[in-house]
Amino acid sequence: MLGFLKRHRIVHSWALGVLALFGVYWYGISSPQAANAVSGATQALKDGYARLWYLFPFSVVEWFYAAFILGMAAWAAVLFHRVRTWRGRRLEAAYGCLMGMACLALTAAGLYCALWGVNYYADGFQEKSGIYARPVTTEDLDRVTTRFVSLLQETADQVERDASGVFAVDRDGIFAASTRVYTNISREFPFLARTDRVPKKMVFSRLFSAMNFTGFYSPYTGESSLNVDSPACLLPANIAHELAHQRGIASEQECNFLAIAASLACGDPVYRYSGALMGYIHLGNALYRADRERWEKLRSELPEEVLADLRYHSAYWSQFEGLTATVSKSIYDTALRSYGQSDGIQSYGTVVDLLIAYY
Repeated sequence: MLGFLKRHRIVHSWALGVLALFGVYWYGISSPQAANAVSGATQALKDGYARLWYLFPFSVVEWFYAAFILGMAAWAAVLFHRVRTWRGRRLEAAYGCLMGMACLALTAAGLYCALWGVNYYADGFQEKSGIYARPVTTEDLDRVTTRFVSLLQETADQVERDASGVFAVDRDGIFAASTRVYTNISREFPFLARTDRVPKKMVFSRLFSAMNFTGFYSPYTGESSLNVDSPACLLPANIAHELAHQRGIASEQECNFLAIAASLACGDPVYRYSGALMGYIHLGNALYRADRERWEKLRSELPEEVLADLRYHSAYWSQFEGLTATVSKSIYDTALRSYGQSDGIQSYGTVVDLLIAYY
């Protein structure tokens, strides 16, 4: 037995390290105070190593994911080879390889839990700001949706468009302006203040569209990466959403709210239009379910340019409807629920309550 342990001491030590990672996570979710302490410490850590990864002009984490998949495949190949060729100790060879594969997968999971999963249990925007999502009346929903229709009427002609009237602002300019998006709203909510870096463009944007992703924040590298294949009209608001995650906000509905609020407050006409459009989509969908007649009335008041963007946006995403998007949504829904987000993927819809509470 001692010889067996010595021969596999590396994977056994690795397994103990993995347990330590999950120990940090389990401690972090034990109480709000512990969650705040762990998330604060990991936020400083992520901000630190993000300085390194932002030296690279491309989305580093995408290549990390590719390397992880290739690593697992290579390990499986080694396992198969050893089982076939190690005549005397086939079971021991298989044990070592299986433990290595398990440790690699659990290390990735443990790092995610410790670096990000704890944030779901820490104070979010609502606790820090005192603005809480509450049940709303149809009248309030109508009133705020009307306000966003007015914002779209005001900003629709302030952005560059192509010959068909569709949003055609240069994406590089959108990215370049991103570092100023939170400047104004941070004066109202000082806990949002930080120095932002320009987010990364996804290398595999089309693939992420098939998985129904417009962007993501990676705790492994501290990067925010954006899908640059999807329609550009919501790119500014999507950038603001990922920058909210950079501030340690885990809740998706809170990040959507902040994306809208920060974009509208920043003063940049491109971001203001995108934020108003994202807000209208959420509010309009809710109003459609609550009072279809009123929804139809407000939709008829939208400028033709806005309708063109909505049609283009809908047509783009409709091409990815099917198994891949369904599976991706199901996996993400399960992940959200595992971190205490009881609404699962429907938590995106509760942004409406926050918008009405604030506006």
